[in-house]
Amino acid sequence: MFVVAGVTGNTGSVVAETLLAAGKKVRVLVRDSAKGAPWQAKGAEVRVLASLDDEAALASALEGAEGAYLLSPPDVGAADFLAQRRATVDAIAAAIDRSNVAHVVFLSSIGGQHEGGTGPIRTVHYGEQRLAKTKAKLTFVRAAYFLENWAAVAPATKGGKLPSFIRADQAIPMVGTRDIGAVAARALLEGPPASRIDIIELAGSRDLSPRDVAAIFGSLVGTQVEVQEAPTSAVVPTFTGFGISSSVAGLFEEMYEGIANGKVAWEGTNVRAVRGTVDPASVLRAFV
Repeated sequence: MFVVAGVTGNTGSVVAETLLAAGKKVRVLVRDSAKGAPWQAKGAEVRVLASLDDEAALASALEGAEGAYLLSPPDVGAADFLAQRRATVDAIAAAIDRSNVAHVVFLSSIGGQHEGGTGPIRTVHYGEQRLAKTKAKLTFVRAAYFLENWAAVAPATKGGKLPSFIRADQAIPMVGTRDIGAVAARALLEGPPASRIDIIELAGSRDLSPRDVAAIFGSLVGTQVEVQEAPTSAVVPTFTGFGISSSVAGLFEEMYEGIANGKVAWEGTNVRAVRGTVDPASVLRAFV
């Protein structure tokens, strides 16, 4: 039996669907029973947890599982984002040891090998370091920049503009969340790695620059789309204008600076480099 968190989001839902399709028993974690009802109808066991911070409840949910997919869900309104994520990871780690689950697949990020200079990615670096102290075997899926991150600015493409804090011609690894879920599910089905920790660096089918993304959007909306570059100094006022806390907004400014200077990049050694198969246009189409 496998335990899957984040099933109301993009990656966890794919993990659970893939495992169920493979004929596996799946226990999904949700915050309320109403959100679990569709999964129960699909044959999954539903466990309601108010929060992954609840160490005892999470440990109980993990008991008897041969593997689990876990993540540290962000709260963009947090006053102290880093402290909040550390507390969640600490609870997850303690629950892993209490439950004796043998294998955990944890969603990390490109740049997760670095302690600093990567913005919110610092939280998954902490996650990797903290979970490495548990008894479980671990698979860290370091995912590239999410294609879904473009959803917030996609409406502007109908007017011929694609706002971007990434330089127009800077090609970076990007990946769709369907690929992340598929790769995480495959890692669970493969079982615990031979080594103590397995790191998967997951990119999409091809690297893309914002100009490439604009061209894809242009083909979808039927008009030429130009990249509208914005300086990283505009990140905080832009994000706080959307209701995101200044703590989180400042971290995103750091992340975009890390992308520009090459800090947010692959480690490249002692890892498995994997490319997804999802066509970027199939992801971006949903946003226009």
